[in-house]
Amino acid sequence: MFATKPSPIQEIKDTILDKAKVKLFIKREDLLEVIPGNPHISGNKWRKLKYNLIEAKELKQETLLSFGGAFSNHIHALAAAGKAFNFKTIGVIRGEEQKALNHTLTFAKEQGMQLHFISRSDYREKNKTDFKEKLQSQFGSFYLIPEGGSNQLAVTGCKEIMDEIDPSMDYICAPIGTGGTIAGMIAANKTQQKILGFPALKNANFLKTDIAKLLSIDQPDSLPHFELINHYHFGGYAKTNRELFSFIFDFKDKQHIQLEPIYTGKMIYGIFDLIKKRHFPKNSNILAIHT
Repeated sequence: MFATKPSPIQEIKDTILDKAKVKLFIKREDLLEVIPGNPHISGNKWRKLKYNLIEAKELKQETLLSFGGAFSNHIHALAAAGKAFNFKTIGVIRGEEQKALNHTLTFAKEQGMQLHFISRSDYREKNKTDFKEKLQSQFGSFYLIPEGGSNQLAVTGCKEIMDEIDPSMDYICAPIGTGGTIAGMIAANKTQQKILGFPALKNANFLKTDIAKLLSIDQPDSLPHFELINHYHFGGYAKTNRELFSFIFDFKDKQHIQLEPIYTGKMIYGIFDLIKKRHFPKNSNILAIHT
């Protein structure tokens, strides 16, 4: 069920790499094709959803409910997956409803997702039992998927990324939102490759604890072969500046790969900056996951 071909890996050519004597490759999870002709179900969002959808089917649940902000890629992907695989979907959205929905929420609604807006203060209660009970009394039975899609089944799905990566890669880099993707990669790392995580959030050291919980590891600082790179958030989640956009446009022009400014743009910018600063030893093979 849900069998997919491995996403392609593309080598990047640049004089910066030549000078540093390193090689950079990008695993194009953005080109992962689950349903031919449907680009909305791909990348790490699909990896996280895959086993949750299987579990929901086995439990005979017809409705999926999850949480997210107004620009949530997870909500976007969940709505598309719900329509494609015949689930009803409910998105509990942080913040007051706006008269004009943005592109993400417009798309989700077009896919059939029911949007339920709650205040930011109520949203902070989303993981409490009584809050979930209120949702059940309002919407009936549903299969709950956490914010960002990160749970144990998401970790299982994201482990499969590592199955498609050659052991010759010395460093594997991935952006981090809620930590589910990188938790799966850490869990499946059997060759002592160094995994670098690039948070989209400011002050993101708490992510070590979240990742450790997903992996049932008691000591967050003992995550094996993992390093959190905290310097490329550009001020926080969804924060950007002209320098970042200039880099993304230049990268698209040179490499013909579209990045976005929330996750992958910041990560690739950070990788190039680290390469310039000689963070990676000569002859290193670096692989970035384009989630």
